Amino acid sequence: MAAPEVAEAESSGLEKHTVRGDITAAAEAGDCSVTRTSVSDAQQTLSTSEDNDQKLRNTPNRASVQMGDNNGGQYVAINEVTSPRADRKNKVSLIPLIFLIFYEVSGGPFGVEDSVGAAGPFLALLGFVVFPFIWSIPEALITAEMSTMFPENGGYVVWVSTALGPYWGFQQGWMKWLSGVIDNALYPILFLDYLKSGIPAVADGLPRVAAVLVLTVVLTYMNYRGMTIVGWVAVLLGVFSILPFIVMGFISIPKIQPSRWMVVDIHDVDWNLYLNTLFWNLNYWDSVSTLAGEVHNPKKNLPKALLYALIMVVLGYFLPLLAGTGAIPLQRDLWSDGYFSDVAKILGGVWLRWWIQAAAAMSNMGMFVAEMSSDSFQLLGMAERGMLPEFFAKRSRHGTPLVGILFSASGVLLLSWLSFQEIVAAENFLYCFGMILEFIAFIRIRIKYPSASRPYKIPLGTAGSILMCIPPTVLICVVLALSSLKVFLVSMVAVIIGLVLQPCLKRVEKKKLLKFSTSSDLPDFDGVTNDSTQSGLFSIP
Repeated sequence: MAAPEVAEAESSGLEKHTVRGDITAAAEAGDCSVTRTSVSDAQQTLSTSEDNDQKLRNTPNRASVQMGDNNGGQYVAINEVTSPRADRKNKVSLIPLIFLIFYEVSGGPFGVEDSVGAAGPFLALLGFVVFPFIWSIPEALITAEMSTMFPENGGYVVWVSTALGPYWGFQQGWMKWLSGVIDNALYPILFLDYLKSGIPAVADGLPRVAAVLVLTVVLTYMNYRGMTIVGWVAVLLGVFSILPFIVMGFISIPKIQPSRWMVVDIHDVDWNLYLNTLFWNLNYWDSVSTLAGEVHNPKKNLPKALLYALIMVVLGYFLPLLAGTGAIPLQRDLWSDGYFSDVAKILGGVWLRWWIQAAAAMSNMGMFVAEMSSDSFQLLGMAERGMLPEFFAKRSRHGTPLVGILFSASGVLLLSWLSFQEIVAAENFLYCFGMILEFIAFIRIRIKYPSASRPYKIPLGTAGSILMCIPPTVLICVVLALSSLKVFLVSMVAVIIGLVLQPCLKRVEKKKLLKFSTSSDLPDFDGVTNDSTQSGLFSIP
C-alpha cells in the first residue's frame, strides 16, 4: 500500500448524500481529489437519482488514504480510523490470503471422490479441467474486480445493495448465510466419513449421531473462543492437508496405467451428483470478499491471491484424482466421500491412510471453524448496518458474535440428518440464487458507474462482461434443473422465507418491537471516483 497522503477536503461540489448501511455510491469533486468523509445516518435507498449518488457531506478533519500509485481517483473509505482492523500491522498479507481462499473454496481433495463414482475416471478428470473455465475463473475475476472496488468486509452484500437496493442486499445476505450454514453441516459428515474406515463404529446409527453432535459442540466452542483460520495458521494447515497427497502421488507413479484414465460410459452417468460435486468443490471464490477489509493492499494482493489459489485448488483436485484412478483398478461403487483414505492404504499402507485421515480431520475442522466464523460475523455485520436486530451485534467477552454462532450452530445440527449428497445439492441450490444476484449486480454496476475507480478491472467491456457471465449462468440453470424435488421444495421454502422476512423486520423496526441501529464504528460510505484501473487477467506484474 502506498504511504498515506493527507489532504484537506474540498468544500465545493460535495453535499450530503444519505444512504442506508452498506449501500455505496461514488464521491466526486471538481478536481478529482479524494477525501475521507462521513455521511449522515441511513434514510434513503438507491432509488434516488444518479445525481444524488455523487453527493457527500464534507468533513474537513478527515484524511484521504491513497490506495495505489495512480494519479487519478482513489477509493474513499469513511470512518476506517475508528476500526482497530484498519491497523496496517493486522492486515492479511499475500501468502496467508492465498491459503485463506484455498480453505474457503477447497481445503484439499476431500469430497471429490463422488465425481468418479458418478461419472467414471475420464469425466471426473475432464470436469476438473473444464469446469474452472466455465465457473471458477469468471467468479474469481468478478470477485477480484468488485472486492478491490469495495474493499470492505460487507463483500457481496455491499455489491448487491449498491446495484439493486437494500431489499435485495438483504436477500443476498440471507441466502449466502443459509448456504454457508448448509455448507458447514458437511464438515462433521466428511470428517466421520474419513474416520469410518479406521473406526467402523461411526459409520452409522447412534454412534454417528453422537459423534456429529459432540464434534459440532466442540468446534462451536472453539469458534466462540475466537479460534479461526487466519494468517499463517492457514498456511500450516494447508501444507499439512496437501502434503500426504503429494507423497501418495509419488508412490503411485510406478503403478499408474494411463488406460484407466480413459474409462467412460456416457450412458451410466449420474449427472445430478456429478455436476453438484464439481460445483460444490469449485465455488465460493466470492467468500474472500468478506475479508477484503482485512487485506493489506487489496488492490494488488486480492487479484494475485485469487490467481494463485485457483491454480492450487485445481491442481489439488486433479493430481490426487490422477494418482488414485490411474494406480488402482476401477471400482466405481467404492468411489464416494472418504474413499481417498482407502486409496492411500492400497498404495502406501496403513500409515498413509492414517496420515490422510488426520489431514482430512484438520482440513474439515479448519473449514468448519472458518465457515462458522464467516457466517456468524456476517449476521453481526448485517446487524451493525441495521439489517437485523441489534442483539445480533452483541459480542462475547472473546470478541466473537455469540448470537450469530448459536444461530449458525443450530442450523448445522438441524441439517446434519441429511446425506452428504442432499446437503451439497441444497447448498448449491441456494448458492446459485445468490450468484445470480451477484452477476446482475456486477453488470449493473458496470453500466451504472462506468467511470468509477476500479483498482482491478476485468479487461472486458460491458458486452464482454455480459458474455462472460452467460456460461456460468447456464450452468446455474442446469444445476437448478437437475435438483431433486426434495431439495427444490426445501430450497424454495428457504427463499420464500427470505423474501417475507425483510419486510417483516422493517415492520418490527417501525413499530419499535426490537431495536435496530447502525454502528458508528463501520464505514458509512464507500465510494469511488474517476476511473483508475489496473486491467489484465489478474494483472500479475
